[in-house]
Amino acid sequence: MTPHELHTTAKAMVARGKGILAMDESTPTIHKRFQKLGIEDSVDNRRAWRELLLTTPGLANHVSGAILYDETIRQKLADGTPFPEHLKKIGILPGIKVDAGAKDLAGFAGEKVTEGLDGLRERLAEYKKIGARFAKWRAVITIGKGIPSHACIQANAHALARYAALCQEAGLVPIVEPEVLIDGDHTLERCYDASRATLRRVFSELAMQQVDFGGMILKASMVLSGKSCPQHAGIQEVADATVRCLLNTVPAAVAGVAFLSGGQTPEEASAHLNAMNATYRNLPWPLSFSYARALQDPAMQAWKGSAANVVAAQKQLAHRARLNGAAALGNYNAGMEKEAA
Repeated sequence: MTPHELHTTAKAMVARGKGILAMDESTPTIHKRFQKLGIEDSVDNRRAWRELLLTTPGLANHVSGAILYDETIRQKLADGTPFPEHLKKIGILPGIKVDAGAKDLAGFAGEKVTEGLDGLRERLAEYKKIGARFAKWRAVITIGKGIPSHACIQANAHALARYAALCQEAGLVPIVEPEVLIDGDHTLERCYDASRATLRRVFSELAMQQVDFGGMILKASMVLSGKSCPQHAGIQEVADATVRCLLNTVPAAVAGVAFLSGGQTPEEASAHLNAMNATYRNLPWPLSFSYARALQDPAMQAWKGSAANVVAAQKQLAHRARLNGAAALGNYNAGMEKEAA
């Protein structure tokens, strides 16, 4: 893929009024989500759930891409169509999660570093052959007493940059995801400081590895109060702090920013994204979404592992995709939540 093709793909991933469906949960993660709802965790059920998501009527109206997992990208619809081929037919770009997960960072208690660079060049070539057009790598930054450390931020930023360079070499658009976790009792201001420090180091490392900013997507955390913080910032406060952080760290050449939901409720994720787009109309990059639970949870709760509930579950997914598509344009309002899915 030429630089022009990388740029074209990246722009399509953050097309106006559209976002990315993150359905790249690892097998242990989806096991936990199924278990919580009493759904049997089996290969057949995992495949059925993913088919439900990908065959939701009208999904491509508000979803530009879908991030898959290694198991998922190799699965097929009930009629034998490979998932990547189906996505291509309906106008959704297939992507793939390629990191090997966050592991304890030696010497730094309470902090993680994401692994998976070994053999990545070869894996990217295989995923490209299967049909992937982009990839994703998630780093995890924890806020706590004395953390994040400079060492943790540096280690994760370097890995993200190496990954991104390998993606572009392979002709895949990298989604660069340095997630600042919502867990903790930190204030909005503390989250802002950690987010700013993380993003500055990430983009410094990306530049050092000669990553083409126009051929990548930043998957960013919003600047939020910690879950157990006594004083939670309001919707507009979050929007203002998040945009201010991005303007102070993200180069204008970046193709787009797709936010992660990171433990927010579906309603919160939509409201925060909408406030940013409604307030700030002339930013250098589009602000979109790359949500997992904030898109999937209502649908999974409706499905509960039963084929009889597929239509109801798909209506829930279509509803949330429609609301987030509106939020990506600054056209969402809380009253839309009451509309029938």
